[in-house]
Amino acid sequence: MALDEIRDQPRAVALLRRALETGRVAHAYAFVGPRGSGRMTTALAFAAELLGSPSRQHPDLHVIAPTPPETNPKGARAIRIAAIRELSREAALRPVMARRKVFILDEAERMTGETPQAFLKTLEEPPAATVMILILPRARAVPATVLSRCQVVRFESRGDEAAAALSAQALELLDEVRAQGVEAMFRRAERVDREKVEGLVDAYWLLCRDLLLAKAGAPPALLLNGARAEALAREAETWTLDGILRTIELCREAREALVHNVTPRLTLEIILSRLALRAA
Repeated sequence: MALDEIRDQPRAVALLRRALETGRVAHAYAFVGPRGSGRMTTALAFAAELLGSPSRQHPDLHVIAPTPPETNPKGARAIRIAAIRELSREAALRPVMARRKVFILDEAERMTGETPQAFLKTLEEPPAATVMILILPRARAVPATVLSRCQVVRFESRGDEAAAALSAQALELLDEVRAQGVEAMFRRAERVDREKVEGLVDAYWLLCRDLLLAKAGAPPALLLNGARAEALAREAETWTLDGILRTIELCREAREALVHNVTPRLTLEIILSRLALRAA
């Protein structure tokens, strides 16, 4: 996706476009905003502009995401110091094809222990021809010393109307797949682009959140989709707790897969299949 195709974030896009046009690209950016606001989509579009290529497999594009410990695949995900040391080593090398290298740290708030301090050393003496982008939910999610060396780009929460429309579309699509089977899933999945799939995955992620709350007997005021409280309660009765938790994990994996260039259609089909079967 091109930078100019990013919707709902005109200020962020204008700031980045101005940096490209004037040649005043910062060595580090912090894309700060809530999940679902398009931070990663925009980061990848900005990287494509910087590298002169939209390919997710470009040798000068590096995405660092939280991972579980090597000894425990089900353990807590984090960006550990070894990943930052590898980033620093890679950043010190010359670009392979483009004029720059771009490093995107997804969920940068998950840097653990001494990792932020190790990353700070790279920011203090940035290698030439590198641009680093931190994806953050809020400014205080990393130490002030790290944030102060980044140009902050704010992402606004998508409007309530837009979020409600996307949620309604996600539920309509799920109902259609349950009623009409795999043919409906294949038909609908082939007509969506990457940004739409990212939004739908987030919508299903939030649906699972509401299902957890409904299963626990939470009042409608705590639900993101409180107007559907009764329907959510009925839906929650058809799920096991483990099934909801597995689907939440699947949504997280789907978001990471989209970052690493898995096709949007395949990602959506997997999510819909799991939801339609209630993670059976």
